Amino acid sequence: MEHESSGWRGKFAGLALTLALFSVVWFALAALGSKFGWWDWQFGLGKMTGNVNAGWGRIVIALALGSSVLALLFALIKAPRKRPFMVALAALLIAGFSTGRWMAFQLTALRLPPIADIQTNWDAPIMPSEALLAARKADGAANEIVEAPIVAAYADANWPGTGGQLVSELQEEAEFNPDTQKKAKNAPYPNIETLELLVGPEEAFDAALTVMTSAGMEIVTQDRVGRSLEGTVTTGWFGFKDDVMVRITPSADMTASLVDMRSTSRVGLSDLGANSKRVRNLLDEIERVAN
Repeated sequence: MEHESSGWRGKFAGLALTLALFSVVWFALAALGSKFGWWDWQFGLGKMTGNVNAGWGRIVIALALGSSVLALLFALIKAPRKRPFMVALAALLIAGFSTGRWMAFQLTALRLPPIADIQTNWDAPIMPSEALLAARKADGAANEIVEAPIVAAYADANWPGTGGQLVSELQEEAEFNPDTQKKAKNAPYPNIETLELLVGPEEAFDAALTVMTSAGMEIVTQDRVGRSLEGTVTTGWFGFKDDVMVRITPSADMTASLVDMRSTSRVGLSDLGANSKRVRNLLDEIERVAN
Protein backbone atom coordinates (compact mmCIF):
# COMPACT_ATOMS: atom_id res chain seq x y z
CA MET A 1 0.00 0.00 0.00
CA GLU A 2 1.08 3.59 -0.66
CA HIS A 3 0.99 4.57 3.01
CA GLU A 4 2.99 1.54 4.07
CA SER A 5 5.61 1.98 1.35
CA SER A 6 6.27 5.62 2.16
CA GLY A 7 8.83 4.58 4.75
CA TRP A 8 11.47 7.01 5.87
CA ARG A 9 10.57 9.41 3.08
CA GLY A 10 7.09 9.77 4.48
CA LYS A 11 8.46 10.40 7.95
CA PHE A 12 10.91 13.00 6.65
CA ALA A 13 8.12 14.75 4.74
CA GLY A 14 6.09 14.80 7.95
CA LEU A 15 9.03 16.36 9.78
CA ALA A 16 9.37 18.99 7.05
CA LEU A 17 5.69 19.83 7.32
CA THR A 18 6.00 20.16 11.10
CA LEU A 19 8.96 22.54 10.73
CA ALA A 20 7.10 24.57 8.11
CA LEU A 21 4.06 24.96 10.37
CA PHE A 22 6.38 25.75 13.27
CA SER A 23 7.88 28.64 11.27
CA VAL A 24 4.44 30.24 10.92
CA VAL A 25 3.72 29.80 14.62
CA TRP A 26 7.18 31.08 15.54
CA PHE A 27 6.85 34.45 13.80
CA ALA A 28 3.27 34.91 14.96
CA LEU A 29 4.39 34.17 18.51
CA ALA A 30 7.27 36.66 18.21
CA ALA A 31 4.81 39.44 17.38
CA LEU A 32 1.95 38.51 19.71
CA GLY A 33 4.29 37.82 22.62
CA SER A 34 5.62 41.35 22.30
CA LYS A 35 2.12 42.79 22.02
CA PHE A 36 0.79 41.04 25.13
CA GLY A 37 3.87 41.69 27.23
CA TRP A 38 5.23 38.15 27.43
CA TRP A 39 8.60 39.63 26.45
CA ASP A 40 9.86 43.01 25.28
CA TRP A 41 9.81 44.08 21.64
CA GLN A 42 13.60 43.89 21.35
CA PHE A 43 13.41 40.15 22.04
CA GLY A 44 10.40 39.52 19.79
CA LEU A 45 11.55 41.63 16.86
CA GLY A 46 15.30 41.53 17.28
CA LYS A 47 16.01 38.06 18.65
CA MET A 48 13.09 35.90 17.56
CA THR A 49 12.52 37.54 14.15
CA GLY A 50 15.98 38.96 13.52
CA ASN A 51 17.55 39.61 10.13
CA VAL A 52 19.91 37.90 7.70
CA ASN A 53 22.88 38.53 9.99
CA ALA A 54 21.45 37.93 13.45
CA GLY A 55 18.56 36.47 15.40
CA TRP A 56 16.80 33.13 15.36
CA GLY A 57 14.43 33.89 12.50
CA ARG A 58 16.99 33.03 9.83
CA ILE A 59 17.58 29.64 11.47
CA VAL A 60 13.87 28.86 11.61
CA ILE A 61 13.53 29.84 7.95
CA ALA A 62 16.54 27.77 6.91
CA LEU A 63 15.27 24.65 8.70
CA ALA A 64 11.73 24.96 7.34
CA LEU A 65 12.71 25.74 3.76
CA GLY A 66 15.69 23.39 3.62
CA SER A 67 13.84 20.38 5.01
CA SER A 68 10.85 20.90 2.72
CA VAL A 69 13.08 21.06 -0.38
CA LEU A 70 14.92 17.92 0.68
CA ALA A 71 11.66 16.13 1.42
CA LEU A 72 10.38 16.99 -2.04
CA LEU A 73 13.55 15.69 -3.67
CA PHE A 74 13.50 12.48 -1.60
CA ALA A 75 9.88 11.87 -2.60
CA LEU A 76 10.73 12.14 -6.31
CA ILE A 77 13.94 10.14 -6.61
CA LYS A 78 14.08 6.35 -6.93
CA ALA A 79 10.52 5.03 -7.10
CA PRO A 80 8.61 8.25 -6.42
CA ARG A 81 5.91 8.10 -3.76
CA LYS A 82 2.74 10.16 -4.02
CA ARG A 83 1.97 10.65 -0.34
CA PRO A 84 5.44 11.90 0.69
CA PHE A 85 5.40 14.15 -2.39
CA MET A 86 2.08 15.76 -1.44
CA VAL A 87 3.14 16.27 2.17
CA ALA A 88 6.50 17.69 1.08
CA LEU A 89 4.80 20.02 -1.41
CA ALA A 90 2.51 21.33 1.33
CA ALA A 91 5.55 21.88 3.53
CA LEU A 92 7.32 23.77 0.76
CA LEU A 93 4.34 26.04 0.14
CA ILE A 94 4.01 26.88 3.84
CA ALA A 95 7.76 27.36 4.28
CA GLY A 96 7.81 29.50 1.14
CA PHE A 97 5.09 31.70 2.61
CA SER A 98 7.06 32.21 5.83
CA THR A 99 10.26 32.87 3.92
CA GLY A 100 8.58 35.33 1.58
CA ARG A 101 7.06 37.34 4.42
CA TRP A 102 10.33 37.34 6.35
CA MET A 103 12.37 38.43 3.33
CA ALA A 104 9.84 41.14 2.45
CA PHE A 105 10.21 42.49 5.99
CA GLN A 106 14.00 42.56 5.65
CA LEU A 107 13.95 44.25 2.24
CA THR A 108 11.42 46.84 3.39
CA ALA A 109 13.54 47.68 6.42
CA LEU A 110 16.62 48.24 4.26
CA ARG A 111 14.75 50.16 1.55
CA LEU A 112 13.27 52.71 3.94
CA PRO A 113 15.31 55.27 5.90
CA PRO A 114 16.03 54.67 9.61
CA ILE A 115 13.52 57.18 10.94
CA ALA A 116 10.44 56.84 13.11
CA ASP A 117 9.28 60.46 13.28
CA ILE A 118 7.38 62.11 10.41
CA GLN A 119 5.68 65.46 10.04
CA THR A 120 4.34 67.88 7.47
CA ASN A 121 6.36 70.95 8.45
CA TRP A 122 9.80 70.61 10.02
CA ASP A 123 10.31 74.38 9.81
CA ALA A 124 7.64 74.78 12.49
CA PRO A 125 7.65 71.41 14.29
CA ILE A 126 4.66 70.26 16.32
CA MET A 127 5.65 69.57 19.91
CA PRO A 128 3.80 67.29 22.37
CA SER A 129 1.69 68.38 25.32
CA GLU A 130 2.59 67.53 28.91
CA ALA A 131 -0.19 64.95 28.91
CA LEU A 132 1.28 63.12 25.92
CA LEU A 133 4.79 63.29 27.35
CA ALA A 134 3.48 61.79 30.60
CA ALA A 135 1.77 58.96 28.70
CA ARG A 136 4.95 58.21 26.78
CA LYS A 137 7.03 58.23 29.95
CA ALA A 138 4.63 55.87 31.71
CA ASP A 139 4.88 53.51 28.74
CA GLY A 140 8.68 53.56 28.81
CA ALA A 141 9.07 55.33 25.47
CA ALA A 142 12.71 55.27 24.40
CA ASN A 143 12.42 57.82 21.58
CA GLU A 144 12.43 61.48 22.55
CA ILE A 145 10.34 64.05 20.72
CA VAL A 146 12.56 67.00 19.84
CA GLU A 147 12.33 69.86 17.38
CA ALA A 148 15.14 68.63 15.13
CA PRO A 149 15.77 64.90 15.73
CA ILE A 150 18.99 63.33 14.45
CA VAL A 151 19.45 59.73 13.33
CA ALA A 152 21.41 57.67 15.86
CA ALA A 153 25.04 56.92 14.96
CA TYR A 154 24.50 53.14 15.13
CA ALA A 155 22.15 53.36 12.13
CA ASP A 156 25.27 53.30 9.96
CA ALA A 157 25.55 49.55 10.59
CA ASN A 158 22.58 48.85 8.31
CA TRP A 159 22.08 52.22 6.61
CA PRO A 160 25.59 53.55 5.85
CA GLY A 161 25.94 57.30 5.96
CA THR A 162 22.66 58.01 7.74
CA GLY A 163 23.97 58.29 11.29
CA GLY A 164 24.05 61.91 12.43
CA GLN A 165 21.77 63.18 9.67
CA LEU A 166 18.66 65.21 10.39
CA VAL A 167 15.47 63.16 10.26
CA SER A 168 13.86 65.97 8.26
CA GLU A 169 16.51 65.60 5.55
CA LEU A 170 16.06 61.85 5.28
CA GLN A 171 12.28 62.27 5.11
CA GLU A 172 12.61 64.76 2.27
CA GLU A 173 14.99 62.50 0.37
CA ALA A 174 12.63 59.52 0.74
CA GLU A 175 9.46 61.30 -0.37
CA PHE A 176 8.08 61.18 -3.87
CA ASN A 177 9.64 63.79 -6.13
CA PRO A 178 7.75 64.30 -9.41
CA ASP A 179 10.79 66.04 -10.90
CA THR A 180 12.94 62.92 -10.64
CA GLN A 181 10.43 60.05 -10.36
CA LYS A 182 7.66 59.08 -12.74
CA LYS A 183 5.45 57.24 -10.27
CA ALA A 184 4.79 57.75 -6.57
CA LYS A 185 5.21 54.02 -5.93
CA ASN A 186 8.87 54.34 -6.91
CA ALA A 187 9.54 56.48 -3.83
CA PRO A 188 10.02 54.97 -0.36
CA TYR A 189 7.58 57.51 1.14
CA PRO A 190 4.53 59.34 -0.18
CA ASN A 191 4.76 63.12 -0.30
CA ILE A 192 3.80 64.67 3.05
CA GLU A 193 2.94 68.36 3.28
CA THR A 194 0.64 70.78 5.07
CA LEU A 195 -3.02 70.28 4.17
CA GLU A 196 -4.93 73.39 3.08
CA LEU A 197 -8.66 73.32 3.74
CA LEU A 198 -11.28 75.81 2.57
CA VAL A 199 -13.15 75.55 5.88
CA GLY A 200 -12.81 77.39 9.17
CA PRO A 201 -10.76 76.05 12.10
CA GLU A 202 -13.83 74.66 13.91
CA GLU A 203 -14.82 72.56 10.91
CA ALA A 204 -11.21 71.47 10.40
CA PHE A 205 -10.92 70.50 14.07
CA ASP A 206 -14.14 68.47 13.92
CA ALA A 207 -12.98 66.70 10.76
CA ALA A 208 -9.62 65.81 12.32
CA LEU A 209 -11.26 64.55 15.53
CA THR A 210 -13.76 62.46 13.56
CA VAL A 211 -11.04 60.88 11.44
CA MET A 212 -8.71 60.14 14.36
CA THR A 213 -11.55 58.59 16.36
CA SER A 214 -12.73 56.52 13.39
CA ALA A 215 -9.16 55.27 12.95
CA GLY A 216 -9.37 53.71 16.41
CA MET A 217 -6.98 56.10 18.11
CA GLU A 218 -6.94 56.72 21.82
CA ILE A 219 -7.47 60.49 22.01
CA VAL A 220 -5.00 61.92 24.52
CA THR A 221 -5.80 65.64 24.22
CA GLN A 222 -8.30 67.74 22.28
CA ASP A 223 -7.83 71.47 22.67
CA ARG A 224 -10.33 73.52 20.68
CA VAL A 225 -8.94 76.80 21.93
CA GLY A 226 -5.37 75.89 21.01
CA ARG A 227 -6.64 74.03 17.92
CA SER A 228 -4.60 70.90 18.59
CA LEU A 229 -5.26 67.19 18.87
CA GLU A 230 -3.20 64.24 20.05
CA GLY A 231 -3.92 60.55 19.78
CA THR A 232 -2.16 57.22 20.21
CA VAL A 233 -2.24 54.31 17.77
CA THR A 234 -1.45 50.73 18.81
CA THR A 235 -0.27 48.56 15.94
CA GLY A 236 -1.80 45.16 15.30
CA TRP A 237 0.90 42.50 15.57
CA PHE A 238 3.67 43.75 17.85
CA GLY A 239 1.50 46.26 19.69
CA PHE A 240 3.83 49.20 19.03
CA LYS A 241 2.46 52.59 20.08
CA ASP A 242 2.78 55.62 17.82
CA ASP A 243 1.63 59.12 18.75
CA VAL A 244 -0.13 61.46 16.32
CA MET A 245 -0.19 65.22 16.85
CA VAL A 246 -2.37 67.61 14.84
CA ARG A 247 -2.15 71.40 14.68
CA ILE A 248 -4.73 73.60 12.95
CA THR A 249 -3.81 77.14 11.90
CA PRO A 250 -6.68 79.40 10.74
CA SER A 251 -6.46 81.99 8.01
CA ALA A 252 -6.74 85.65 8.95
CA ASP A 253 -10.44 85.77 8.08
CA MET A 254 -11.13 82.37 9.70
CA THR A 255 -12.54 80.94 6.47
CA ALA A 256 -9.68 78.55 5.71
CA SER A 257 -7.32 76.35 7.70
CA LEU A 258 -3.89 74.77 7.51
CA VAL A 259 -3.62 71.28 9.00
CA ASP A 260 -0.19 70.03 10.08
CA MET A 261 0.44 66.56 11.47
CA ARG A 262 3.25 64.67 13.18
CA SER A 263 3.37 60.93 13.80
CA THR A 264 6.17 59.45 15.89
CA SER A 265 6.96 56.04 17.30
CA ARG A 266 7.72 55.49 20.96
CA VAL A 267 10.41 52.89 20.31
CA GLY A 268 12.59 51.70 17.46
CA LEU A 269 14.98 53.19 14.95
CA SER A 270 12.86 52.54 11.85
CA ASP A 271 9.07 52.48 11.64
CA LEU A 272 9.09 50.62 8.29
CA GLY A 273 7.19 53.53 6.78
CA ALA A 274 4.19 53.21 9.10
CA ASN A 275 4.17 56.84 10.27
CA SER A 276 4.49 58.28 6.78
CA LYS A 277 1.71 56.09 5.44
CA ARG A 278 -0.47 56.94 8.44
CA VAL A 279 -0.04 60.71 8.02
CA ARG A 280 -0.78 60.52 4.30
CA ASN A 281 -3.93 58.46 4.84
CA LEU A 282 -5.18 60.61 7.72
CA LEU A 283 -4.68 63.86 5.82
CA ASP A 284 -6.49 62.45 2.79
CA GLU A 285 -9.40 61.36 4.99
CA ILE A 286 -9.55 64.71 6.82
CA GLU A 287 -9.73 66.48 3.48
CA ARG A 288 -12.56 64.19 2.39
CA VAL A 289 -14.56 64.67 5.60
CA ALA A 290 -14.02 68.43 5.75
CA ASN A 291 -15.16 68.96 2.18
